[in-house]
Amino acid sequence: MSDTIKLISPVDGSVYAERAALDAVAVERVVTAARSAQAGWAATPLATRVDLCLKALDALLAMNDDIVTELAWQMGRPVRYGGEKGGLTERTRYMASIAESALANIERNDRPGFKRYLKMEPLGIVMVIAPWNYPFMTAGNAIFPALMAGNVVILKHAAQTLLVGERFAAAFEKAGLPKGVFQNIVLSHDGTEKLLGSGVIDHVNFTGSVAGGKAIERALAGTFATMGLELGGKDPAYVMADADLDYAVANLVDGAFFNSGQCCCGIERIYVHESRYDAFVDGFVAMTRDYKLGNPLDPETTIGPMAQTRFATWVREQTEEAIRKGAKAHIDMSAFAMDKAGTPYLAPQVLTNVNHQMSVMREESFGPVVGIMKVKDDAEAIQLMNDSPYGLTASIWTEDAVAAEKIGHQIDTGTVFMNRCDYVDPGLVWTGVKDTGKGAALSEVGFANLTRPKSYHLRLEH
Repeated sequence: MSDTIKLISPVDGSVYAERAALDAVAVERVVTAARSAQAGWAATPLATRVDLCLKALDALLAMNDDIVTELAWQMGRPVRYGGEKGGLTERTRYMASIAESALANIERNDRPGFKRYLKMEPLGIVMVIAPWNYPFMTAGNAIFPALMAGNVVILKHAAQTLLVGERFAAAFEKAGLPKGVFQNIVLSHDGTEKLLGSGVIDHVNFTGSVAGGKAIERALAGTFATMGLELGGKDPAYVMADADLDYAVANLVDGAFFNSGQCCCGIERIYVHESRYDAFVDGFVAMTRDYKLGNPLDPETTIGPMAQTRFATWVREQTEEAIRKGAKAHIDMSAFAMDKAGTPYLAPQVLTNVNHQMSVMREESFGPVVGIMKVKDDAEAIQLMNDSPYGLTASIWTEDAVAAEKIGHQIDTGTVFMNRCDYVDPGLVWTGVKDTGKGAALSEVGFANLTRPKSYHLRLEH
């Protein structure tokens, strides 16, 4: 008997959707269809592959009004923010624009009498295991470049966002993608592990928890499949003495609390030079108090529920532990009527008097809480920013680009920002270090991670 995957809405706790997970026979049919389609898809001209991907993007954009409402019901993001069409469009169109150059043969012309070049070959079957927090953009980061590069794709989306996979499938069908080139599947955890361990998947792209990444590595052991893993994060910000304070406050509040703090590269800890600390905290707290916690279907709501009650419970536990150890909470949670223990509705919180003996400053929160610490100089800020098992992004707030780069060289992270945060630039590689994972997405490097180099060494004269 197949498992049933239920999507419990954070809005009201109702079952918003449920789907039967595929059994072993159905999974085998999916894999067979994918393998049968791959050679023909790889032989399809690159320009055609790119065009079909762009048509699928247009089909998704045409669904956006419905998608925005579905996202509110599925994972709690307020409808006022309009979904993910901006980021999805920017990333997909950028990857389409560089596909020809990124996937072109690399010629070696330094030896007369020979034709020598490297050709970028598709890996084959790419499985994308996508998360719920930015369900279209994170999935699109891998799906579209993988298809452009000549791979076929099997998408297994998070249970919390079951309907997203169906939206992708409908878009690719409308675009006219050949059968088997893109398939959306519903699987249980056990079914996913069995598929990964079967050896039929050539590459896995996963965005999610560290525990999830380790489970995928274990399932793939011995298959020699390649992986792209974007896992946990605890992204820091450093506000320097010369920072534009109003600008830094506004951007860091948004970077900490947008999407209820459920952002891979959201700001989770802030270090402020002692000369600006008091003013920064005052401004940050004042702006945080302006949030409106409520039903995400209400256009007035600026922060919705977390995706699941257990996620909110974890953030509450971290906050309570910090307060027990001496942290100061600046937000009166009773001012947010919807904030109730045992529910996914959680108001944003700002903590000071924090230190790195507190979970909230070391372990991923993935929710609307941020700790702010005073530092005396760059050296202390760098030490604290690096005192983390994660490394996705770090942001530096200053008017001195030379200083920002110098500090950036000393931070263990995948991306260094200056005067911005919580953004994915498709022209730059998206990657992490330490427990944040391995592999890379977007840019030319993203295409390199979705292909394999094949050498041609042809002697023309003998």
